[in-house]
Amino acid sequence: MDPKLIAIVQRVKSCSVSIENKIQSTINHGMLVFLGIEVGDSIDAIKYITDKIIKLRIFDDNQNKMNLSIGDVGGSIMVVSQFTLCGDTKKGNRPSYMNAMPPKDSKPLYDSFMEYIKSCYSQVESGIFQADMNISLINDGPVTLIVRSKN
Repeated sequence: MDPKLIAIVQRVKSCSVSIENKIQSTINHGMLVFLGIEVGDSIDAIKYITDKIIKLRIFDDNQNKMNLSIGDVGGSIMVVSQFTLCGDTKKGNRPSYMNAMPPKDSKPLYDSFMEYIKSCYSQVESGIFQADMNISLINDGPVTLIVRSKN
């Protein structure tokens, strides 16, 4: 298996994360990033995927072409950890999470991701690692992309 940090990126008009019926964080216009960390992922993968997310040109310019990045539009980024992205559904009907990095190992990598993305872009919010979260969003477009780190 080739580990590849996984991000599902959605362009949103707004997004909020609630934990135990209390809003943890919220953003307006920007992107929601669900992040899955697999066994073998590394700091290099974090840097690669962060750079990719920040430079993604998924926002409309004045000619309605997706030609602008998050920074170009002054948007915000919401990051939510989601180990289920690492689920393998090839066999049977119950996903296997053998590729997901165990929490004790993925938490430091997630923290490094949050630290790094915040050092590269100032408007970043997040959920809480391993919390049972409710995500509310208004998808804009809809625009949804799967971003994987390189091999």
